[in-house]
Amino acid sequence: MTFLNGIAASNGIAIAKAYRLVEPDLSFEKKTVDDAKLEIQRFHSALEQSKSELSAIRDRARVDLGQDKAAIFEAHLLVLSDPELIAPIEDKISSENVNAEHALKETADMFIMMFEQMDNEYMKERAADIRDVTKRVLSHLLGVHVVNPSMIAEEVIIIAEDLTPSDTAQLNRQFVKGFTTDIGGRTSHSAIMARSMEIPAVVGTKTATEEINNGDLVIVDGLKGQVHINPTPEVVEEYHRIHKEYEAQKAEWAKLVNEPTLSEDGHHVELAANIGTPKDLKGVIENGGEGVGLYRTEFLYMGREQLPTEDEQFDAYKSVLQGMGGKPVVVRTLDIGGDKELPYLNLPKEMNPFLGFRAIRLCLEEQEIFRTQLRALLRASSFGNLKIMFPMIATLDEFRAAKAVLNEEKDKLVSEGQIVSDKIELGIMVEIPSTAILADQFAKEVDFFSIGTNDLIQYTMAADRMNQRVAYLYQPYSPSILRLVKMVIDAAHAEGKWAGMCGEMAGDETAIPLLLGLGLDEFSMSATSILKARSQIRKLSRKRMQELAQEVLNMSTTAEVVEAVKAAAKM
Repeated sequence: MTFLNGIAASNGIAIAKAYRLVEPDLSFEKKTVDDAKLEIQRFHSALEQSKSELSAIRDRARVDLGQDKAAIFEAHLLVLSDPELIAPIEDKISSENVNAEHALKETADMFIMMFEQMDNEYMKERAADIRDVTKRVLSHLLGVHVVNPSMIAEEVIIIAEDLTPSDTAQLNRQFVKGFTTDIGGRTSHSAIMARSMEIPAVVGTKTATEEINNGDLVIVDGLKGQVHINPTPEVVEEYHRIHKEYEAQKAEWAKLVNEPTLSEDGHHVELAANIGTPKDLKGVIENGGEGVGLYRTEFLYMGREQLPTEDEQFDAYKSVLQGMGGKPVVVRTLDIGGDKELPYLNLPKEMNPFLGFRAIRLCLEEQEIFRTQLRALLRASSFGNLKIMFPMIATLDEFRAAKAVLNEEKDKLVSEGQIVSDKIELGIMVEIPSTAILADQFAKEVDFFSIGTNDLIQYTMAADRMNQRVAYLYQPYSPSILRLVKMVIDAAHAEGKWAGMCGEMAGDETAIPLLLGLGLDEFSMSATSILKARSQIRKLSRKRMQELAQEVLNMSTTAEVVEAVKAAAKM
């Protein structure tokens, strides 16, 4: 038996067979063929295999994922039947006596380049279709299996170098019992999604894809951050026991599901949940969430081939607002960029996308996308307690510009006779140090702050949170970070506004005592962390935590802060 150490990204224990989700090797050499007719037959055989595969995927997607997802595969099937693509490939095989792989790739690359250079958005989308089907046909020509995470139909543990947000969003939690990756950290988007979906995960193992084969029995220990490969029966039995104990602990926490979140000395704070899709509401309600503190709307835009329509977005927002039954729902406007890409937008590659054209910067330039989302939100506002939050705000001018666009769309809707709530609070994410430092000025104009610590920490420490070589600098308990958090909370309270936190720090058991002491009003976290956090807060004296917070703000190192918290909170 072998085990790997990694980062515990999502709590729980999972035991299942390994399913490797890795990019296949589709490399080949150009070859001369003796029989062009036979090579064309081989090409058509690969085409038919691809069509059969796509038809099955389309039919299953229609049942499991809905007609909109199935339409993607309909488009792929049309490409595979298009004589404008097929005929030139056959001609190249015949006229040049080359292998089908070379003819397919050369022809497809020509069409992809041609479509990508067009101004027409529909034609640009066809480039993505051709790229996808080319990969599928090529895999059949080479005899290489291409995996599709949404089509998994047995209990497995995913093994991958990394998982993109769209990969993670496609995972079926009925079958995917856990996952482990070579790279990533607790704040990577795949880890955040895993917690939202209640899937145990260990990330940053470095060598999982090298050491784990398809079909290996794997244990993912999301409590300790370990991955066991082909464990002995004794280890499997021990983990069944640990799993049972963890489930018993969760049952104890579950008794607090309908209880308010009160400190030992009676101070109330709000525990809300971070969600990615309307389907996540079930977990919020089951875990006693007092609201949604962050609805990541970008997942509406992922895993598809074109932008969601206004009506599609309206339906999603309406369902979340109604599902929360009047409890607050903070919706973050589109936050694309960094490690979250939308291939169909064809945005230019950037040297440092985390500091580039993303989030509100993209929305203020691509206003048609922004206005569509704002209209959908405003139309949904009368169905619940909506709060809108702009991400990545760096200057007051950006906030004012975004607010102006919102007000313009609101006026249009009202003039059209649409019902729009007049009680929508408008806030910003505080994730850039310049915004935290100027919080006293922002607080005069916004209705609330939500501190996004995942980015605030990496920008303050100048350390990419996805880079394992500088992971030691990702320090949520650093006195410098705590001072910025205090600055934001104090600025909000001075203007009679509330301050929340939607970064992963909000659900961290070491950070919770400090945040309670600093005066945070709302803690938003993965739904699965809520009951554990509520249990912890009920054992903490707010008065004592205020004293602790004052002490640590004058400390010099993270280590000193952690020791002080352990002593004061009896951890």
